[in-house]
Formats: sequence, structure tokens, C-alpha cells
Amino acid sequence: MTADPSFNTEPTQKAKRLAWLGVLPILAGMLWLMQSFEMGALAFILLLPVTGGLLATGAAHFLWPGDLRIHQSMALCGSLGVIISIPLYFYFGLFEGAWLTASAFVSILCAGACAVDEEPLYPGVPHPDLTPPLAAIVAVDEVVLGFEQFAIQIPQGQKAEDLVGEVFEGLEFFEDHGWLDEPLGYHEIPPPLPLPTLTPRRAANMAYEHLSFESLYEPRPEEPGRARWQSFVANRTGHAYVIRHPEEQRPWIICCNGYRSGNPNLDLRLFRRYHQELGLNVLIPVLPLHGPRRIGRLSGEGFLSSQIMDSVHAEAQAIWDMRRLTDWIRSQGPPSVGALGLSLGGYTTALFASIEPTLACAIAGIPVADFGRLFWRHGPRRGIARLENLSLNEALVSRLLQPVSPLKLDPLVPARNRMIFGGTVDRLVSPDQVQDLAAHWGHPRTVWYEGGHMTFGLDDRVQAGIDATLRDAQVRA
Repeated sequence: MTADPSFNTEPTQKAKRLAWLGVLPILAGMLWLMQSFEMGALAFILLLPVTGGLLATGAAHFLWPGDLRIHQSMALCGSLGVIISIPLYFYFGLFEGAWLTASAFVSILCAGACAVDEEPLYPGVPHPDLTPPLAAIVAVDEVVLGFEQFAIQIPQGQKAEDLVGEVFEGLEFFEDHGWLDEPLGYHEIPPPLPLPTLTPRRAANMAYEHLSFESLYEPRPEEPGRARWQSFVANRTGHAYVIRHPEEQRPWIICCNGYRSGNPNLDLRLFRRYHQELGLNVLIPVLPLHGPRRIGRLSGEGFLSSQIMDSVHAEAQAIWDMRRLTDWIRSQGPPSVGALGLSLGGYTTALFASIEPTLACAIAGIPVADFGRLFWRHGPRRGIARLENLSLNEALVSRLLQPVSPLKLDPLVPARNRMIFGGTVDRLVSPDQVQDLAAHWGHPRTVWYEGGHMTFGLDDRVQAGIDATLRDAQVRA
């Protein structure tokens, strides 16, 4: 699907035709409740996440329509039910076990269908035909977001006041330096990367080189949040995964993965096609706070957190590191260098294409375009309300992020060598984010696939569009 280049950006609400589906998880919860009573008190307690979750989310669907977390939790509880129902076949037998599995699975489909039903229509974005398979695809996104609910924390009390105070200090700092209106000046030119460490390793059943180097990135001495950012010791070392051919004169593609990435087994599997089938050398940068650079239990923790200045510094360091890595690639005399990114990596690639002047092409896949809008969409309602009570709103957060926003800088890649693709029912990165970047980029080659955040690889048109963009930009072996 090719986007209409004349669309406006205002979404329109549509009639909700599937509100009645909320009855089904309630019925499923009642079925699970009755079966748990039969198994005894201990089983009743152990099954409460499923029984209580399905009953609560089904009721909440009617009581608080429009709350995105309801269907995320519904999908999560349904998925948990499907998993738990499998050993219950040995207790209840085939027939009753199948009823438990089916009821949980129907709840998952209801979550996906209701999520699509409540999403507004975005002019210029093809309207999806809601089918059971599409509802299942959407439910996968909802399950992922359901897990992420537990990772999104907004502080309370004095910590919340400190967070808001730092945002206003950051706004004043950027305003004083003129970087809200001229964000390019915020990005300093990094030093070359002459001799990174390259260690041969294996992952994803293939040989690769683990590249590491001292990042050297530091926020400016007077910049709010600097001391906290400098305390992330593991993040001071940059990392990348490299797969290249013996011949040096091959085009390169820099492939930037998304949030929670950084594991070579996953990253190499995702991008190795460009090495094996297209004959390119591939470099996969590890984003700040991801993979071996992580500072918490989960990869990416802190990159998209309530500490907004950390998000500013994370993106600034990502661009700094990628410019140094590009310098290392250029030192080998390649005929061309392109960039491709997915999700958070799509955002980073779009920003990179507005700062690095030597890229032959830029492909932004399922890209975030506005972190502030993303925070306000997925953040916990009560936490968001606390921030708003302290006079912090979505517009101010987006303004603070302007120095690292791809919507505030013009792309340097020729228009014919830009590409964007997005999912019409993507729940993690809603279509308006993709739409806004496409408009800012002058409506380049844009592919809309009917699917969610995780299913872009199932549509042949996405890969065909990528291949055509690489071919037009002469990023082909």
C-alpha cells in the first residue's frame, strides 16, 4: 500500500461496533472461576491472575472505554490462561481442558479486536479489514505492551517534583543555547574512531565480529542530568556487531534495532539477510543502555524512562557513536553506506539521516517520531496525571526532546533514497507516528502493511520496498 501524499494529520474517531465483545472475557473468567473452585482453595489462589484478570478486564472494557491498558492486560491474562490450561488437561481431561484453552484464546482475540475497534482512523493510512487472524496479530502487540506495563514507572512525591524540575531546567538550558530552534547545534562533531577492538565470535549460527570502543560521549558540563548519565559506567563503552565479506570494496548498511535489543543472537538473525542475500557488509550498533551497555535487569532500561533528560542523552549518544562508527567504515573505502532502523532504531536512523551527510539512503521502519506522544500514550494514567498536576504536559516533554527529534531536522539523504514503512494496526508505534515522519520527509516511498509491530516481515511488499531503495541508492553488491 502506498500512502496518499495529500493526507492531513488529524485522526478521526469512529463508531465502536465491537464493544459487546467485552462480554466474552467475562464469560471466560467465570468458566475459569468455576473450574478453580472444583480444584480447591490452593488452585483458586494460583489461578486468580487468570480468573480475576479476565473478569476485571472484561468489566473494565465497559466501565472505562478508551484506556489502552485494559486490552493489554486482557491479552496478557488470556495468554497466561492458554499456557496454564495445557497442564490442566491432565486434571480435567480433554473436553474441559479444551474449553479452558479456547476461552482464554477467545479472550486474546477479543483484546486484539477491541483494541483496533477503539483506535481512531488516521487519514492517509489504509483502513484495515478486521479479521480473526488480524486480531491475533494485534493481540501480540497487546501482550508485549502488557508486559511493559510492569517496567513503566513514574515517581511520586519529591522524586516526581525533582523530575519535573529537571525538565524545566533542561528547557531553559536548551532555550538559552538556541537548540530548541536550531537543534543541529546540539550535536557536537565526535572524534574519529581509528582502532576499535574487534573480537571474533559466533551467534545465531554464524561468525561475526564484536566491535567495542570507548564512546567518549559526555553531556555538556552544565547540562541537567549529566551526573546521572555519567554514572552509567557500562554505557561508556560502545559496542556493535559486524558481519562482513573478505573483500573490502563492498557497500555497507548500518542496521539499528529497536527497544530492548542488543542481543547478538536476535540482532544478527534479524539483519543477516542483507549480508547473505544482498552481499552487503552489515554493522549493527548497540544502542546506549542496551545489551552489554545495559544498566538494569532489562536491556534498554532507562532509555525511554520518566527521566526525560536520559532519553535526550541516550539519543544524542546514539548519534555520536553511529557517526564514529560511520567514520570507521569510511576509512575502509566502501563504495556506499546506507542506514536502516526498526522501531526505536527507526527513530534513531531518521535522526541520523538528518545529521550524517554521507549516507546513500535511509530506511525508517515502524519508526517512532515523537517520544513525548509515545510517553503520553503508553504511560500509566495515574503517573501521567501526577505529572500534569505538577504542570508538566505532553507538549513540554516533546519540546524538551526537540534537539534529538527527527521531526525538527531536515533529512540530508536525497528524497528518492528515503523509505518508510509502518503497520496499519501497530499498537506500539501508532500509525500517526509513521505518518508524521513520512510527511516531514516529503512523502517518500512509503509502504503500509496490514499488521502489527512485530509482523512487518510477513509482508513481501516491505522487503521489496527496502530492496528497491537499496538498489536505487546503489547500496548493492
